[in-house]
Amino acid sequence: MKNKQQILKHRPKGLPEFDTWELREIETPDLMDGEMLIEQHYISLDPAMRGWMNEVRSYIPPVGLGEVMRAGSIGKVIATSGETKFQIGDFLSGWGGVQQYVISSGEGYFKVNHHDKVPLSAYIGTLGMPGMTAYFGILEVAELKADDVVLISGAAGAVGSVAGQLAKIKGCTVIGIVGGAEKCRYLVEELGFDGAVDYKNESVSRGIRKLCPKGIDIYFDNVGGTILDSALANIRKNARIVICGAISQYNSTEVVGPKNYLSLLVNRASMKGMVVLDYANRYKEAAVQMSQWMESGALKSKEDIYEGIENFYPTFLKLFNGDKLGKLILKVN
Repeated sequence: MKNKQQILKHRPKGLPEFDTWELREIETPDLMDGEMLIEQHYISLDPAMRGWMNEVRSYIPPVGLGEVMRAGSIGKVIATSGETKFQIGDFLSGWGGVQQYVISSGEGYFKVNHHDKVPLSAYIGTLGMPGMTAYFGILEVAELKADDVVLISGAAGAVGSVAGQLAKIKGCTVIGIVGGAEKCRYLVEELGFDGAVDYKNESVSRGIRKLCPKGIDIYFDNVGGTILDSALANIRKNARIVICGAISQYNSTEVVGPKNYLSLLVNRASMKGMVVLDYANRYKEAAVQMSQWMESGALKSKEDIYEGIENFYPTFLKLFNGDKLGKLILKVN
């Protein structure tokens, strides 16, 4: 059986180019005892992938040159050898990488109890790593309380859109920062946000002051840079800032840091980073609760799905050019 893979060829500087990866086709080797062959259906495309390509270690080691590009994935067990952790027909989520098939002992995978009420793709979106990030980031790291005023950047993305909806479920006022009128309408009319700031067509600082006249209690940051500065200028006493991501900085050679950090001192506020892997032993708890909200209609899930492993590069670029809504996914089988 042939397996197509996207291999990391060299470490990019700035925005990755087409030749950062090489599409390779190999013959799938025979299974050894205790191994499974997983046919991958969907690959998760996330901003964190850009950081994994850098040589500098972050919260996990970088992807090695010549290795399959790291990515979350979901697929189906189609063959086993000997006694295995999972069985043929099981749907599994894990770190399968950008390839069509993966051989695994099952380490690091978990079984998805897929049913017709929730699409399979949601298990690497709202019920996958992005949803887990939103759940623990907004409910625990941000210490969300009813009646908080919550501001979210990257609010139409996989994490931000879920974080905002969870805050609304908990009774908060929620404002999102996005680029473009279409995304503003999506937040307010489809997801139930209380307002939206269009960073492409208005002053972010003025937009925040207009929609949050008494200041903000929580800023959930997926963007960093100058938008983080604008948020810090509008926090109030005991505000909590969650640093979830900084997509505006990932392709920059010089990182723009916060200039308004003294606002933390004046307002006795806190700013804390989060990595969702720290909550891995509680994913099931979050998935059960969010599944219930999805089935009741309180939580909406949107996947932006493209097809073909050959189309990995142009699909990856959509993470950075804003040409997407919700969770970005590549269908590879």
